[in-house]
Amino acid sequence: MSRYSKKKRNQAKIYSFLPTGDYYFHKGLQSYDRFDFTNAKKYLQRALELEPLEPMIACQLALVHTETGDYEKSNQLLLMTLNELDERMTECYYFLANNYAHLGLFTEACRYARLYLEKDEVGEFADEAEELLEWIGIDDDDNMALMKEQEELLQLQEESKSLLEDGKYSEAVQMLEKMVKAYPEFWPAYNNLALAYFYEGETSKAFSMTEKVIAHNPGNLHALCNLAVFYYYEDQTEDLDRLLEALEKIKPLIPEHRYKLGATFALAKQYDLAYFWLRQLQKSGYPGNAGFYYWLAKAAYFTGNEKAAKAAWDRLVLLEPEKSGNAPWDESIEEADKRNEGDQALLKLLRSEKIAERLCAIFFISISDRQPALLTHPSFKSIEEFSYPEKLYLATILQVEKRQELRGGMRIDKAHETAIELYERHKDRPADVFDLLKIWFDFFQKAIETGEKFANPAAYAAAAEYVWSMEKNEAKTQREIAKKYGISPATLRKYIIKIERYL
Repeated sequence: MSRYSKKKRNQAKIYSFLPTGDYYFHKGLQSYDRFDFTNAKKYLQRALELEPLEPMIACQLALVHTETGDYEKSNQLLLMTLNELDERMTECYYFLANNYAHLGLFTEACRYARLYLEKDEVGEFADEAEELLEWIGIDDDDNMALMKEQEELLQLQEESKSLLEDGKYSEAVQMLEKMVKAYPEFWPAYNNLALAYFYEGETSKAFSMTEKVIAHNPGNLHALCNLAVFYYYEDQTEDLDRLLEALEKIKPLIPEHRYKLGATFALAKQYDLAYFWLRQLQKSGYPGNAGFYYWLAKAAYFTGNEKAAKAAWDRLVLLEPEKSGNAPWDESIEEADKRNEGDQALLKLLRSEKIAERLCAIFFISISDRQPALLTHPSFKSIEEFSYPEKLYLATILQVEKRQELRGGMRIDKAHETAIELYERHKDRPADVFDLLKIWFDFFQKAIETGEKFANPAAYAAAAEYVWSMEKNEAKTQREIAKKYGISPATLRKYIIKIERYL
């Protein structure tokens, strides 16, 4: 549909208006003619600030947003022009039709193309509007109904993407599973479902879903990039290297595909390739979100483009102020990689199918110096997704006010002290710490149901260690462990019985 935007660019770019803001308006038009949409947008936005009631400026700025692919923002300006500034600007109906066609909302495109033909007396874009209607091909009620169904499907896809971005993975899984069942060849839904599975910790399902897309729709870039992400986090280095080599040969044209490819290269530490694609997008006026500026800043910094990196990070902080102070250059490459891998490992553990492992994740977050960043990370589960034991434990580590009322007298803080006791005594052996904590939290989440008070952390920690040592067939006597934790053998036996009753 580039033929529509080309005609539009040639015929609808110059408007006369009152002189206030004239300088910025004409600077914007000069940038527009040079295809420098970033500066065109900047100058026209300034002109609109100076002349907020001038419909010509608003319409021209809308055309810039169309050129950069920000069709929704363009539509907002066009509708504002018609509804609030000047209803006689009937060419806006055609521009709206063109934008909706780009968005795939063809019934809306059809509606606005017909409105243009009905209301515009000059008919400057009449041929284009007729051509657009012919291209859409909606000439009867049956076709209109089919097109409406397709648009509803796209809307569902956008809703599922929002759920993923908000970290509501279980809700996204439910919606997307229904979508792929109802529309078995709608591959974008499969790709998002694979991501949702992966973030939920269902790795095998994620791989299976992605491989299905690639088998039935070879060359699907989103599926290939998802597979690279999965290989990266699962440490499948050889598979990742082969896939990245193949991705290097792909030259996408669609902006969203370029972003996906650039972000994937950045994640995999292929910073030169990442910077090439992301910087190219930025120069074209791509309306990036926080994720875009994060990957651009990182790719720019690690390729030596520090000025571009700082500018990108400043844009990110404007969108998400809580990111201030966490720029990639605030630490070494090794530190950044280690931190990122540690964060992702914890967030993945938080979505384990086993409650005990998810409680372990909450514990590790509680003692991490990265706690604020982890708790506000986009992949951190929403509170609604936590089980009752997790909510109680999370409330404890966050020191939520009046939490005692929530626990019905249970001392969840003592349960946390038990976990700390085990961690401090075994932290030099990470594998042992994890196994011990799993035993403790397996007991914890079951004991909550009976109102266990969790008094005497030392006794509970000693009992958990004894049960663990028995599972490993290690020759440790109850007397040894009781002495180690400063309790009597009789007390240890009492608490061993408590734990074994639930395991």
